[in-house]
Amino acid sequence: MEIIDNFLPEEVFRKIQLMFYREDFPWFWNNAKSTEGESFCDELDNYQFVHTFYNDLARRSTWDIEPIVKKLEPKALVRIKANLNPRTSEIVKFGFHIDNRFDCKTAIYYINTNDGYTEFVNGKKVESVENRMVIFDSSLGHTGTSCTNEKRRIVLNFNYF
Repeated sequence: MEIIDNFLPEEVFRKIQLMFYREDFPWFWNNAKSTEGESFCDELDNYQFVHTFYNDLARRSTWDIEPIVKKLEPKALVRIKANLNPRTSEIVKFGFHIDNRFDCKTAIYYINTNDGYTEFVNGKKVESVENRMVIFDSSLGHTGTSCTNEKRRIVLNFNYF
């Protein structure tokens, strides 16, 4: 596992971060945080808002995150998706899962700093710190959480070769 703080230059990061805060940025309802693995949360908390940038060998969005993709240097993309989890009164852990049934890389990019985190089946936790990237093998089970000290927790999830 590799954790990279200050993944992008500050000016580039702020431009991308502001894009996700725009009132006209399109977020879409997703009825379950994960369909794989065991859910730890109440069914009423098992949802999120998503925006898919890339999936099924095609670009799915005109919104620009190219500086992040270029710095990751993927040979091939599988999926890029933004996840927004609204604030909850207590931290909600959603459930361990893997993103794909085949070996590739997974990267999580944190858009905002909050008290949420990503937890891995090996016990490691990565805190949500803006402009942080964590890269790991897709076979490593992980779960995200909500946050309690910001209105929303936003991460970008990359699956790639």
